[in-house]
Amino acid sequence: MLGVWLLLWGSVALGGRADTAFLHRAHDSSGHCTYSFTVASPVEAACPESAGGVPELRAELAALAARLSWLESRERGMGGSGPRGAEAGGARDPQQVASTARLEAAGAGQTAGEQRPGDHPAAGRPLPPRQRGARPGHAACPRQGNRQGGEGAGLVPAHAVPDPTAAPRWEPQPLAYQELQSERTEVPVSQLLEETALGRPGKEDSGCGQLVWVGEPVVFGRADSIAGKYGVWMKDPEPVPPFTRDNTWRVDTVGTEVRQLFQYEEAEQLARGYPAKVHILPRPLESTGAVIYRGGLFFQPRHSRSVARYDLRGETITAEREIPGAGYHGQYPYSWGGYTDIDLAVDETGLWVIYSTEKARGAIVLSKLDPETLEIRRTWETNIRKRGVANSFLICGTLYTVSSYSAPNATVNFAYDTATGTSRALSIPFENRFRYLSMLDYNPAERQLFAWDSFNMVTYPVRLSRA
Repeated sequence: MLGVWLLLWGSVALGGRADTAFLHRAHDSSGHCTYSFTVASPVEAACPESAGGVPELRAELAALAARLSWLESRERGMGGSGPRGAEAGGARDPQQVASTARLEAAGAGQTAGEQRPGDHPAAGRPLPPRQRGARPGHAACPRQGNRQGGEGAGLVPAHAVPDPTAAPRWEPQPLAYQELQSERTEVPVSQLLEETALGRPGKEDSGCGQLVWVGEPVVFGRADSIAGKYGVWMKDPEPVPPFTRDNTWRVDTVGTEVRQLFQYEEAEQLARGYPAKVHILPRPLESTGAVIYRGGLFFQPRHSRSVARYDLRGETITAEREIPGAGYHGQYPYSWGGYTDIDLAVDETGLWVIYSTEKARGAIVLSKLDPETLEIRRTWETNIRKRGVANSFLICGTLYTVSSYSAPNATVNFAYDTATGTSRALSIPFENRFRYLSMLDYNPAERQLFAWDSFNMVTYPVRLSRA
């Protein structure tokens, strides 16, 4: 009885919006009892989907049907004689039933709304009585008793109260799943190149070659004091036991007495900022030109044109040699200054020193050094003005220079090949993300550029052409 009263209440509500409301109760093909309403409009021959109040009534009726289903299932579970409610397996959650009913109502409304007057010759004519209250895709109830409504009634998108037992059978695809089906992943070419260069060189990248691409910078750590605005960080491409390629080294170079060399077990420890050991150099170093190679720190001692080797295991200076005629302490620096007159570098072929002399009139001079004795093996004089570039590095015996230390979109602008003694102009994009590049070196084992950019320790993946 409770269900009947609730449905009568819905009929009265509809009656307030139209002259007549008809309640139709019948059995469907499976023997379940269903209820439907037919309401004729007094003024409209057709009921457009945008008519005010109709969607709200549909939602109310859907919620009402869900509540009715839940009450009837509870009554049956307590031994009542009400009509069959939920399917075998227990009563369904009223909220779930209501949600499903609303989806059915929306689907029925959309189906009815697709056919409007003018779209079909039969548009505007009333539906046959047996179709009123029927849901799309479901058979009409067997007629019992008089048909509800007359032929003169206007076309109304009829929506029966959803059958509680039929609702679970209508299972639309989840909308979220449909959206996922249409998604796709796009990978930029630059990322594919970067993945090839980062520790996984492809066949055409193995061995030596010419630089053709520099990737975006990857930040590994950041200095936490003003002394770290400029600095050096590096790994040994050819380590000597007990050190490994994972060991990372760092020097903060702001100050007049720079003697501290920080040792880290790995780059992740450097990122956390806690060194495993601090070496105190016997002599202070100058600027950002130092490198680590074959178990030694190679650096320019302060206020000198010399190069020294500090043995990492013995913690002593094992070699020192003057570079003849080399400018120092601000005579021939890079464009950013910083006493970068003498810059050391390492590549696949060995240890280098980059500098200039009065004889070269400020042009870059390259010398190959013996890593044990620091004796100069050979020297090349280029036509690249040292003050005209921001920094430089060597790959496979070729010197490369960077155009600017502060422009965000700089370039690798020149290359000098020591094998042929010739230079050429380049335009390989190079990003200065933090706008103050004070150190740049190539690590042949990592196949990356190591850089210090305004407190930040970064790396750049690179790609070489086939040798």
